[in-house]
Amino acid sequence: MNVMPEDISIPQIKVDTPPVGGTEQRSEPVGESSVPQKTGGDGNPKKKKILLGIAIALVVILLLIVVPGLIVYRKAMKLKASVGALTAAAKSQNLLEISKEIGNTKTALKSLKSSYKLFSWTKIVPFLGIYTKDIGHALNAGEYGLETGEVVLMAVEPYADILGFNGQKEEAGDGTKTAQERIDFIVKSIPSLIPRIDEIAMKVSKIKTELDEINPDQYPVRIGENEVRSKVKKGLELFDEVASFVSSGKPILEAAPYLLGIDEERQYLLLFQNDKELRPTGGFLTAYSIMKVNQAKFTPVSSNDIYNLDAKYKPSLPAPDPIIKYLKGPYVLSKKLRLRDMNWIPDFEESMKVFMEEADKVGLEKVDGVISVDTQVLVYLLDALGRIGVPGFGNFSTEIEPKCNCPQVIYELESFADTEGPIVWDPAGTGKIIYAPANYDNRKKIIGPLMNSILANALGQPKDKLPGLFEAAFKSLTEKHVLFYLFDDKTQEAVKSFGIAGKIKDFNGDYLHINDANLGGRKSNLYVTQEVEQDFSVGKDGNIEKTVTITYKNPEKYDGWLNSVLPNWVRIYVPKGSELISFEGVEDKADTYEEFDKTVFAGYFQLRPEGISKVTLRYKLPFGKSDDLKLLIQKQPGTDSPMYRLRIGKSEEEFFLKTDKEVKIRI
Repeated sequence: MNVMPEDISIPQIKVDTPPVGGTEQRSEPVGESSVPQKTGGDGNPKKKKILLGIAIALVVILLLIVVPGLIVYRKAMKLKASVGALTAAAKSQNLLEISKEIGNTKTALKSLKSSYKLFSWTKIVPFLGIYTKDIGHALNAGEYGLETGEVVLMAVEPYADILGFNGQKEEAGDGTKTAQERIDFIVKSIPSLIPRIDEIAMKVSKIKTELDEINPDQYPVRIGENEVRSKVKKGLELFDEVASFVSSGKPILEAAPYLLGIDEERQYLLLFQNDKELRPTGGFLTAYSIMKVNQAKFTPVSSNDIYNLDAKYKPSLPAPDPIIKYLKGPYVLSKKLRLRDMNWIPDFEESMKVFMEEADKVGLEKVDGVISVDTQVLVYLLDALGRIGVPGFGNFSTEIEPKCNCPQVIYELESFADTEGPIVWDPAGTGKIIYAPANYDNRKKIIGPLMNSILANALGQPKDKLPGLFEAAFKSLTEKHVLFYLFDDKTQEAVKSFGIAGKIKDFNGDYLHINDANLGGRKSNLYVTQEVEQDFSVGKDGNIEKTVTITYKNPEKYDGWLNSVLPNWVRIYVPKGSELISFEGVEDKADTYEEFDKTVFAGYFQLRPEGISKVTLRYKLPFGKSDDLKLLIQKQPGTDSPMYRLRIGKSEEEFFLKTDKEVKIRI
């Protein structure tokens, strides 16, 4: 073999044959033999042939397995060391060190790939060949990944400070002292960034092609105490998420000039959704503001309580039955839908189409779209900014307030809204208000000034605060605490592709979306947690049967203000054509229906403080077993990160649902 490196010495094999017929001992080199004259005795030629065969086998093993194995092992250790150095550089967030270690890792990887070719013959070996091929695909993917890393470094260098990196060239940060200046710089440089995104997307596609060849189900569940299959699976799923993020990045960058008012000034309706009073699109519509943006500079125009807008509105649309039956209040007298409850459709775009058409009837200012935010956005931003002051309202922070066991900013928002108690509707069901606090007509006036102060504070921050602010904004977007509905079709398609439009997605495969609506008016969702278990089995007819168990917990005591009995309407969206077998844990169950090309199971239950409610449904999926079945789980906007468990036989996977997640499953 001409691939043998000079630094590996091959031991010389010498076979000593025993004396024949009492003659003097002699040594014969491998490959030479004498013709036997007789059989038997110590000089048995058959024995000589066996020993010769063993020697040859040892040489073959040495040449084909042992020596190549030593070579590959040595180079794998070098690669491991390089990867460790690269990881350390990444943690230090030093661009120059990262660039250096990427180069070193590329060299080590190429060397390993070259040596690994010594094992290419094992691809034809049953069972072993599977892993040989997979390692080859992984090495190819790694090489493409390092190339991608180099392109990414070149792309992000001008924005290193806002991303939290250091060690960039000095000119990258020239003249950029505040967040607003950095935004201006980023906006101007978007045209030069888009080609980089194309290059990154092309390389990511190559990585995905290699990794798609790896089937995690071919790996053992564990080796000893070490999990194997789940780690391979999670790694592949993580990259799928990265690939999806990259592919959707270009459209949103191209839409940025429109969103930020670069070509012409934009005006948006900013809707505040109170996620502590959870509703289908993220929370109760509590307040609104008009915001202008021109050349990436945001200017508040006005803000108001949603109730004041509702007071001008003459209801005309029929209210959904669950709202009439369980929300009651004004719906006892009039079964017509109020503006504040028009985010009943779980798809944000569809809800906003209804809301805007009706809001236009009361003379709402013309806008280019709707942006919704919830209270978690405030928490994330204040985590990055620290305590801030709002003129006329005091200071706000995310320090835990013992009175509610919640962030101080949340306590103050809720406290101000209900300074003299919440609105009380006639318990007799007359639909009349029997008590309204003095600030009833503008209970939410604090929200506008608070958001304005946060915005002004954030944009005036020095560069060392930018990484935290960037992370806060990124988490708010990806975790569905900020949603967009834009009237320009192209821009709306861009935000949909990026996953920030609150859409109920079309999907070919298994699907699950759990959507809750608080119909009580209290803020119990501040404390409520959710855990979801999905168990798969194959029925006698060969179809897949699925059991979904949703466990709701409220660990806090009743206070009659924030925390009270939670009247909850839950909708479970599953693949169209799914057949319900059983539905337990609800007091009232709706007839099964279809919406957004999905089958929907819905029902009502109550969760009490310091209580637990469990909803369990069993249904048959409209398709049978498949080797490449995929499951899409869509997170409800405004929720935290509920715990999810998937069980298929003895296999179990557990994760927190921070955003929409696609999972490959094999039953």
